[in-house]
Amino acid sequence: MMDPLTLAVIQAGLQQVCNEMDIAFSRAAFSPVIAEAEDRSDGIYGAADGALIAQGELGLPVFVGAMTHSAAHLTRLVAEGAIAAPEPGDIYVVNDPYLGGTHLMDVRFAKPVFVEGSLFCWLQNTGHWPDIGGMVPGGFSAHATEVEQEGLRLPPVKLFKRGQLDREILAIIQSNIRVAEQRIGDIKAQAAALLVGETRLAEMITRHGATTLQAAIADIRALAAERMRAEIRRIPDGVYRSEAFVDSDGVVDAPLRIALTLTKRDDRLVFDLSGSSPPCRGPMNSVWSTTCSAVYLAMKHVFPDVPINAGTFEPLEVMRPEGTFLDARYPRPVSGCAAEVSQRVAEAVFLALAQAIPGALWAAPAGTSGNFALGGHDPARGAGYVMYQITGGGYGGTAEADGLTNGCSTIGISKTPPVEVMEQYFPILFRRFALREGSGGAGHRRGGFGVHYEVELLRGEARASFVMDHGRFGPPGVLGGGDGAANVVKLHRGGVTTIPLHLSKDQGLELAPGDRVEVLTPGGGGYGDPLARDPDLVARDVARGYYTAEEAARLWAVALRDGAVDAAATARLRAERAA
Repeated sequence: MMDPLTLAVIQAGLQQVCNEMDIAFSRAAFSPVIAEAEDRSDGIYGAADGALIAQGELGLPVFVGAMTHSAAHLTRLVAEGAIAAPEPGDIYVVNDPYLGGTHLMDVRFAKPVFVEGSLFCWLQNTGHWPDIGGMVPGGFSAHATEVEQEGLRLPPVKLFKRGQLDREILAIIQSNIRVAEQRIGDIKAQAAALLVGETRLAEMITRHGATTLQAAIADIRALAAERMRAEIRRIPDGVYRSEAFVDSDGVVDAPLRIALTLTKRDDRLVFDLSGSSPPCRGPMNSVWSTTCSAVYLAMKHVFPDVPINAGTFEPLEVMRPEGTFLDARYPRPVSGCAAEVSQRVAEAVFLALAQAIPGALWAAPAGTSGNFALGGHDPARGAGYVMYQITGGGYGGTAEADGLTNGCSTIGISKTPPVEVMEQYFPILFRRFALREGSGGAGHRRGGFGVHYEVELLRGEARASFVMDHGRFGPPGVLGGGDGAANVVKLHRGGVTTIPLHLSKDQGLELAPGDRVEVLTPGGGGYGDPLARDPDLVARDVARGYYTAEEAARLWAVALRDGAVDAAATARLRAERAA
């Protein structure tokens, strides 16, 4: 084992390489979803097996496992001669979900790094492109029944060959997507981030030597594996079961069940999802790489201090759930897998572990990215556009604190772009962007609050699409806590208000100037018995406008008089509730 100081310096250096790639990607990107919302990730992966070496702290965790699978597929295809072998300066592009991907909008670039003529590692990044073609602007085809309806699917091909952009492949891409002229900015930003990573990694190789660096990578991986095993040993041996539900698949209006059996034995965890619903007709199928990555990111949430690399996941056995909607095979549609289904998988992991180590876990978070896409033509600019909006929601309460309000989604750090930026880019006006009052689930520690926003189309015509979740079931509370409020979508068109049949999934809804889209994102679940909450804390929340006095009486059995707690009336209410 290498000396600890050198090991720490190299580990921090590898992390910094990835962080700089993340920052370069966001700063150079054209699209607000990358530049502002930071829906992207960068990492370093092993040359032989695609194993994760390091990932940026500023990237989406859900891409961790997915890009590991992607690098492994890339290595396999090169070895089989199915794709051209890498050369210095090459960058492959791929978004095929069935080759280690997520959904089609998440486009991966992979760059080989050579040392003295031999492949040393892969640098990879993933960026969410605002559009990839398909049935509707933005790619979130809520009613798709096959992947071809969701957009352009790219196998691994060299978009850059020896440093030169292949104009023919670029033309194929641009001919199949909307607002194609804007994608070149994101493509060059994505490639530039990899070039930054290559430069910084080359500096590390020069400083430490390739042999030392490889040895350090092996040691870092072994230490991460042991660190995760140590955390797992704290969990009591046993079998823990949980379930989570996807509202519907967008085509068949019936919920999809995620059934998890979690087995803890010694220093290993086995995740069995084989009891989940069969493959679905609509786009809420999840490819294996995304399902596996969802389990990994859930465990990283639970044990955040464990360094993240391939060793982190060695003590975790995720059984492939063949024959379920969590192991999608071609041509199943998958546009909802990364942003929505993965969060239900993570939720199932949280709910199972809350039984085993309740003090270390939390109630369910909002668990949806709130995917809202709007595409049309802006007559003032004489150009088309595709807007993609993501939103936060409430986090679940914990043993120590109430849940966070307007937290980012479970799968990453992506956040809502500033409304001022969105209004500059697109012909819209935010009529409202506020905290969603009353949405946090009741509990000893209440859930955090979701967001309530309303967008008006100012000019031209547009089509709106949604792929969200937790509209049928609110995020569940734990240990007696109440559920958070469910997601709500309303369309105000021509003076008529409607709610989509699938509650938070629909596509191609035509909007005219003055029409509005209103979204209320979920609140987090409550933690523990609501009757154990200090009545003064309930009164404080009412005074702040988070809940009405009527809601306080219904959820916590707290009676208020002139803004203060009526102790005697509260005691009677709580005694009646307990009885």
